[in-house]
Amino acid sequence: MAAFGVWIAYPLIIFFGLKFLTPRYVALLLALLLLVKWRRDAHVWLKSLANINVAIFFMLLTVILLTFVLNSEYLLRLYPALVNLGMLVLFGASLLFPPSMIESFARLKSPDLSPDGVQYTNTVTKIWCLFFIANGAISLYTAYFCSQHVWALYNGLIAYVLMGILFAGEWLVRPKQLASTTKE
Repeated sequence: MAAFGVWIAYPLIIFFGLKFLTPRYVALLLALLLLVKWRRDAHVWLKSLANINVAIFFMLLTVILLTFVLNSEYLLRLYPALVNLGMLVLFGASLLFPPSMIESFARLKSPDLSPDGVQYTNTVTKIWCLFFIANGAISLYTAYFCSQHVWALYNGLIAYVLMGILFAGEWLVRPKQLASTTKE
C-alpha cells in the first residue's frame, strides 16, 4: 500500500522535492521509499509477477537510476508517461493473450461470463488502452514543454481525476451491461 501511495503522490513528491533538492536526490528519495516498502516482500512479489510485469518494473527502476546518475529533472518528469506506457503494454498484451485485463476483473464477481460479456470486457480493455495512450501523450508533453506547476497539476491531479471518472463510469455500467448479456 505504501508503494501505491508513493506512485500516486509521485508528481507531488517531485514538485516539492525539487524546491529543496536536486533531481539526483529526489530520485534517491523515491528509490529509498520503494525499497523500504519492498525489502521484505521483494522476492515473493517478483516471483508472483509475469515476465512482462518484471520488465516494466525494471524499466521504471532504470529510469530512477539514470535520474540519479544524470541528475535530470526531465527523467523524473517522464515517470508518469512511462507508467502509462507500462499500463498500455499490460492491458494491450491481455487483449493478445486472453483473458483481457477487464475480463479478469469482471470474472472476480461474475465467473461465468457469456460470450457477449467477454466482448464487452474486451471493448472496455481497448478503451483503457486508448486512455493510456492519450494520458501518456499528455504526460510526455507536460514533461517536456510545460512548467513544473503545470506538469504537477496534470500528473498529480487531473490525470487521476480522469482515471477515476473512467473507472467509476465503467464500474457503474458493467453490472447492467453484463446482466443484459446473460439474458440474451
